Amino acid sequence: MYQTPEQLIAMNKANMESVMRFAGVAIEGTERMIELQMKAAKSAFAEGIESAKALAAVKDFQQFAALKDTLAQPSLDKATAYAKSVYDLTSETQAEFGKLVEAQVSDFNKEVVTTLDKMVKSAPAGSEVGVAAVKSAIAAVNSAYDNLTKVGKQFAQASQANLEAAATQATATVKKASKK
Repeated sequence: MYQTPEQLIAMNKANMESVMRFAGVAIEGTERMIELQMKAAKSAFAEGIESAKALAAVKDFQQFAALKDTLAQPSLDKATAYAKSVYDLTSETQAEFGKLVEAQVSDFNKEVVTTLDKMVKSAPAGSEVGVAAVKSAIAAVNSAYDNLTKVGKQFAQASQANLEAAATQATATVKKASKK
C-alpha cells in the first residue's frame, strides 16, 4: 500500500516521540539510581568514620564485643534496605518500560487492523477469508502476549515476596547470632 508523504511524516513523528519517551524513562531511572547510590555512599562514609572512632575508643575485649554487636546489626539492616531500594527502583523502571511497550504493541495492532480493513475494501472478491485469518492470527498473538505479560507480572511479585522474606530471615539470623 502506498503511503503519502504526510503519512510518512506522521509515522516518523510518532516513532520519534516513542523513542523520546523510552529515553526519558531510562534517564529518570538512571537519575534515581545515581541518587540512591550517592546517598548510600555518603551514609557508608559517615558510618565508617563513626565506627572507626568507636573502635579507637575501645579499651578492652568486652567493650570490643559489645561494639561488634552494636555495629553489625545496623550495617546489615542498611545493606538490606539498600538492596531492597535498588530492587524497587529497577522494578519501577521496568514497569514503566513495560507500559510503554504495551502501548506500542497496542498502537501497532490497531494500525495493522486498520490497514487490513482498508485493503479489504479494495481487495478482490474472496480475499476476506485471508484477511480474517490474518486478523485471527493477530488476535492469537495478542492473547499470547497478554498471557506472557501476566506471567511476568506474577513472577515479579513472587520475586518481590522472596526478596522481602530473605531480607527478614537474614536480619533475624544476625540478631540471633549477635545475642549469642
